[in-house]
Amino acid sequence: MTQTYSASTDVEIAASTDAVWRALTDPALIAKYMHGTEVETDWVEGSPIIWRGEWQGREYEDKGEVLTVDPQYRLAVTHWSPLTGEPDEPANYHHVGYALEALAEDRTRLTLTHGNAPTQEAADAMIENGWRPTLEAIKQLVEGSAPA
Repeated sequence: MTQTYSASTDVEIAASTDAVWRALTDPALIAKYMHGTEVETDWVEGSPIIWRGEWQGREYEDKGEVLTVDPQYRLAVTHWSPLTGEPDEPANYHHVGYALEALAEDRTRLTLTHGNAPTQEAADAMIENGWRPTLEAIKQLVEGSAPA
């Protein structure tokens, strides 16, 4: 079996786990922090998930599978994009996991883990260049300070 790599990042959000969960699963909210991406799924384990939109002038339709749904605690999906140039094969699907931890009445730690990367450098780059800014955008949105 080929070795794969993962990396993670987290952010503390001044909101309940319920509010953070809504940001992760409500398509209207996802579009606000993911560059207008349209998400289509029923959030049932084993169901497909599709992301559609435009990135740097190119239309895309990414896909994956919902792996884990534990409302207000954990969400995990796979993700593959044709924009990577990689073939549509299981080995090329990233694994994205979200873990929510209630810290206090209205504070939540949101941890994101990006897995199934071919190298540690690739996993670290996805965190630094993609997921860390996304978590910051979720934080701003949920805390109500996102730009209008």
